[in-house]
Amino acid sequence: MKRRYERNMKALSAAENERLSGFKACVVGCGGLGGYVIEHLGRLGIGHITAVDGDVFEESNLNRQLFSDETVLGESKAEQAKLRLGKVNSDVEVTAISEFLTEDNCEKILKGHDVVIDALDNVAVRLMIENTAGKLNIPLIHGAIAGWYGQVCVIMPGAPVFCKIYQGVDAVGIENELGNLPFTAAVAASIEAAEAVKVMLGREDVLTGKILAFDLLGGEFEVFEI
Repeated sequence: MKRRYERNMKALSAAENERLSGFKACVVGCGGLGGYVIEHLGRLGIGHITAVDGDVFEESNLNRQLFSDETVLGESKAEQAKLRLGKVNSDVEVTAISEFLTEDNCEKILKGHDVVIDALDNVAVRLMIENTAGKLNIPLIHGAIAGWYGQVCVIMPGAPVFCKIYQGVDAVGIENELGNLPFTAAVAASIEAAEAVKVMLGREDVLTGKILAFDLLGGEFEVFEI
């Protein structure tokens, strides 16, 4: 075991640490949520990360998106994610896909991964990912934020969730109304990364059939059955 991973020990067993390098995670969205998710998984030593985002960095991203800085405005978010992890952990293989997911490319991009992480702000694309991940028998980790609030859940194949929590909801509208704060993104992404690792390792007590909702303004965390 490399010394870089020695602080993983105890919280994860030696066998679990060894297994991390064999997993493939697909992170859809490399912005506020996705940047932190990719960072966490890369530092842990997940063997392969596919970073998917067709967008480029702009000035309004600087308040919260980990891979953005004033020198990369206009640059591909996915490519910057790859460059960042190359500096953080060269053991991790990163595939950067500078494309938005569509009905035409979704299955091809998601196929072959052990887990898919939703770091999006678009309900329609989330529904597409949920359907495709289910078809491919891949667990999906969902996370969303707006202002001081966020939510995370685990969606297993054959157990759709978005039809229950997003009926008539305009996620982009909510985020535009409430804003996006850096610490909210970091909290939600950290929980998503933890759930992804638990799912890949086969740990119990994952957020399946329930959703964790948090309010950082009121300091409240609650888990609801869904």
